[in-house]
Amino acid sequence: MQNTLLTIITFIFVFGILVFVHELGHFFFAKKSGVLVREFSIGMGPKLVAFRRGTTSYTIRILPVGGYVRMAGAQEDESDELQPGTMVTIQMNDANQVIRLNASQKKQTLFQGIPVQISEVDLVDGLWIKGYENGDESEIKTFAVNHDATIIEPDGTEVQIAPKDVQFQSAKLWQRALINFAGSLNNFILAVVVFAIIGLMQGFVPSNTTTLGHVVENSVAQKAGLKDGDTIVKVANHPVKNWTELQTMLQSRPGKATALVVKQGSTTKSLTLTPATVHSNGQKFGQIGVEQVIKRGVGDRLLYGFTGAYTTAANVLHALANLFHGGFSLNKLGGPVAIFANTEQAAKAGFISVLLLLAFLSINIGIVNLLPIPALDGGKLLLNLVEAIRRKPLSEDKENMVQIAGFIFLMLLMLAVTFNDVIRYFIK
Repeated sequence: MQNTLLTIITFIFVFGILVFVHELGHFFFAKKSGVLVREFSIGMGPKLVAFRRGTTSYTIRILPVGGYVRMAGAQEDESDELQPGTMVTIQMNDANQVIRLNASQKKQTLFQGIPVQISEVDLVDGLWIKGYENGDESEIKTFAVNHDATIIEPDGTEVQIAPKDVQFQSAKLWQRALINFAGSLNNFILAVVVFAIIGLMQGFVPSNTTTLGHVVENSVAQKAGLKDGDTIVKVANHPVKNWTELQTMLQSRPGKATALVVKQGSTTKSLTLTPATVHSNGQKFGQIGVEQVIKRGVGDRLLYGFTGAYTTAANVLHALANLFHGGFSLNKLGGPVAIFANTEQAAKAGFISVLLLLAFLSINIGIVNLLPIPALDGGKLLLNLVEAIRRKPLSEDKENMVQIAGFIFLMLLMLAVTFNDVIRYFIK
């Protein structure tokens, strides 16, 4: 029970930081571009806590599996359209402008509020409300709405209305592209910072060269004649320039005879070995039993922020490139269940392992979000590129169709991956 609680707390901690940092990127650049951020949410589903600061409402929602930045006029923004016949309460300022509008049954009537039955409304261009005041259907009254007025939505969340000039589509194309990219950018920055912290905390970092720091006793490598300090130059006739390339090449050759070109001091020689086959998460990897050179300098440990992030990104990109190599398999993907299982292992191993998981997932989220799939940031960037080429955006209907299709695809993929993960981690 104690281990399960620790895993849950660690999962929420890791996922919460990842979501917060990612959405903070969108939030920051939206603000800088003059786009109104109506809501900054951590979590999904019904809200637990909500408060306003400036023009933004901040919410914490019940499901710790995501979050969002709700920008005025963006795809994820809910419409303020009030249907004819809707009963609302409005609050006026001294200039006879509506400054608050209550459309929720969960909130009490506004102080000195005026009950109005809506007949027409425009909170984007004209900024007015038409309706029957206090149930008097003999006269339709028109109320001017202040540019910075707020609306209390049906779920009780108070957000600022979204006039045209502060909407996402009113920003310049390069600003919108930067906003879309900013979430992943923040994830990459987070990974650099976390890897640097890891380097400082543990007092040493692995080198990314192809020089061997240690050859494991009785391993495939030792039996083939490799020694500490040797430098591997080629694997299967392919030059390798860093540890990431070396590891990738060897892992891709389980059980296959592999030729190596090795430098031992001033001598260069060739040898052949067969990587042992290691099974992990339903996949096969080659392993020969070698370890990297370890560095302990403060400069090296700080630089590990960049080298660790680069190495992780290279591994993620390689995994994506090989996703369909040898046939597509759901075992090559992982969803929330896989993350939870890995979080359990990291929590047991200690705080540094949790930080490693955080950095690894941050790189993953940053890269995956840039894939050109509708509903992801990469899909939005692709639409930005299409707009730049066409010199005009897609119609709203077409863009909505593309985004909905992408969302449905992602949901179906997530369900399939989650079901597979449950079988892989908890049933088999």
